[in-house]
Amino acid sequence: MCAAIMAGPALAFEPTDGALGFQPAATRIAERIHTFHDFVLVIIVLITLLVLGLLLWIIVRHNRKANPVPKKFSHNTLIEVIWTVVPALILVAIASQSFPNLYYQDVVPNLQQITDKSEKLLADGKDSQHERFTKDYFPEAAEKGFVNVKAQGNQWNWTYTYPDLVDDSGYPLEFVSNPVHVGVSTDGANYADATGRSDYASKPRNLAVDYPMVVPQNRYIRYYTAAADVIHSWTVPAFGVKTDAVPGRLNEGWFLVEQPGIYYGQCSELCGVNHAYMPIEVRVVSQEQFDAWAEQMLAGDYEAAYASVDVFASNEQATQFAAQQ
Repeated sequence: MCAAIMAGPALAFEPTDGALGFQPAATRIAERIHTFHDFVLVIIVLITLLVLGLLLWIIVRHNRKANPVPKKFSHNTLIEVIWTVVPALILVAIASQSFPNLYYQDVVPNLQQITDKSEKLLADGKDSQHERFTKDYFPEAAEKGFVNVKAQGNQWNWTYTYPDLVDDSGYPLEFVSNPVHVGVSTDGANYADATGRSDYASKPRNLAVDYPMVVPQNRYIRYYTAAADVIHSWTVPAFGVKTDAVPGRLNEGWFLVEQPGIYYGQCSELCGVNHAYMPIEVRVVSQEQFDAWAEQMLAGDYEAAYASVDVFASNEQATQFAAQQ
């Protein structure tokens, strides 16, 4: 594994001061959301220009000076039909793009169906259809199964549980992910005392945590959300995911990240006085790193586990992706 790891700066995906638009998409879910956003934006701009043009035309052509004697009429059948039918068609066009995206991101994929369909398309020689299919679905990742993670919201941190990773006693891997910043002058000292680290100055404000959620790249991640007290919301903008964590209820979602890096989010549901200090940090690493991290976490060596995911596998695509920031 050591030969595959390049000790270098982490690829961080976080908000940028002065930036416009979304963070670069790190999942197919986010890519589809961005495409839909651009599609709707074109419609919004055209409607805005049309309304502006009509207003200017009415102001210039139908003011009191140009028309001292106003026309009197109660209705115009053609215009009423147009302003009823055209908006309806616009809504249908938006829905035709919106509903497939909602289904894609809301319904956790059936991995066996993905594998079977991929094999059938290849067996039938339908290469072009297979290429389109694998743009949204990932047969190789489907063959490996899900990595399951539960994210429980607490006031004001997250508890992560990996039900498939168990120790010798049969207990699943579980740990609390605390914010590095909580808005007090002793944040740096508290972080150093708790972890023994000296990298406080490099941590992005209100985004970093002491022990992040870690997942492998190119794997289907199925996450569950719950809450211990009030409603929270587990949100990572680069993934295009936002799932409420509700007391007494278990919600689920999924994502797959191809590029290694550090991805940040925040609780997106007002949850109390320290809501602003409830960040989410997800580290996406190679499968080998993930396995080593899990082994060390199960052994209780949290700092060694953290150090193992503080370097990232050399990946040309990841470097190109990071350059978009």
